[in-house]
Parts: sequence; C-alpha cells; structure tokens
Amino acid sequence: MIVFVDVHRARFGVAPICRVLSQHGVPIAPSTYYAARHRPRSARSMADEAMLAEVTRVHSDPTIGRGLYGARKVWHQLRREGTTVSRCRVERLMRGAGLKGFAAEEPLSRPGPTRRADAGALASIGTVGDCLLTGSCLSV
Repeated sequence: MIVFVDVHRARFGVAPICRVLSQHGVPIAPSTYYAARHRPRSARSMADEAMLAEVTRVHSDPTIGRGLYGARKVWHQLRREGTTVSRCRVERLMRGAGLKGFAAEEPLSRPGPTRRADAGALASIGTVGDCLLTGSCLSV
C-alpha cells in the first residue's frame, strides 16, 4: 500500500488517497503511511536479501544448479556448503524471486516400447470374441 501512495501522492496528496482507500475498505491513516515510510528495514528483510543472493547463486550456477534445482535441492546444497537455513525459507525466497526447479512430467527416456507402441500391439491382437468368431486363434 505504501508503494501505491508513493506513486500517486505527487498528483493527489497523501490525505486524499488515504481517505479514498478507507472508503473502499482499505483503511490506512496518513500517519500510518508516514510511519511506515520512515521505519528502518527489518532484520528479516535484510537477512532475506543476503540469503536470496545465495539461493540465486546456487540455483543458477552452471556447475551446481544449472537452473534446474528446486527448493529442496537448493536447500540441501546450501547445507552442504555450511549455510544454516530452513527449507521453508528457501521455498519462500524462491517463490518470491520466481525461481523454479525443473519438474519432469515424464521420464526423458524409458526402456522398452512406448505406450503407443504397446497400444498398437494390443489393438492388432484383438479380443477373445474376435478370435473365436474368426477361428484365427484355433489355427495355431
């Protein structure tokens, strides 16, 4: 909300913006806006900024994450490097930064025939009823 007021305050002023926002169900007083604007950054936000740099480094490093690591693997890699961080924090930071791991929907390769080939083979076999009607199963 503070960013919204910052963007529009030169044109409308802080008090009118806060009045209209309050009328539309977003109660904010001008004093709340000024207090939030002059408040120093929290320790969590500063620590998150430093940790996000580490998470991004691990995720995008061409020798480690290669842009494929998800939150769990990034968390494990950070722990291997000696960084103490919770997994939910890594998840939150990655979600906020738009970092995602690669999720394979199907294996890249699998042994044996594919499902389509299996379906074609089954279709050519036919049913037991076809076998009995045509007598093709008896000729073996």
